[in-house]
Amino acid sequence: MVRLIKRYGSRKLYDTEESRYVSLDELAAWIRRGQEIRVIDNKTAEDVTAQTLTQIISEEGRKGRTLLPNELLHDLIRAGEQAVSSGVEQIQMRMDQLVQAGIDRIGPVRRAREEMARLRERLDDLEHSLAELEADRRPPAHKTPATDPEDV
Repeated sequence: MVRLIKRYGSRKLYDTEESRYVSLDELAAWIRRGQEIRVIDNKTAEDVTAQTLTQIISEEGRKGRTLLPNELLHDLIRAGEQAVSSGVEQIQMRMDQLVQAGIDRIGPVRRAREEMARLRERLDDLEHSLAELEADRRPPAHKTPATDPEDV
């Protein structure tokens, strides 16, 4: 579950779950433990998560605790918006592939069901034909002549 943090004009961060102010270091610790956060500006309701995460990375770097290699940081700066749009394109492409794979799996099932329906029709026709043949082979029922009371 995503933890909601409100950022106030004074750059104070308020954790809505624990109803208290928190520091960037606390946010970083939560994220390291697997917690996802969403930070919104209290006044505008704008999502400022990316800026806050960037600020956490910046603070970690100032304190000499960054784990990100310089090459990655350079690439992030160079890529900027291009990285975001490229990432979105990759997600769209993968979603399209997933949908197509699902359709490909459904196609054979649909064809198999259609074939089964045709086979059922043929089986019904065969059963009907067999019933007719059996009826033709039965000896005719013997009728006993009705006796006329006058014949007696």
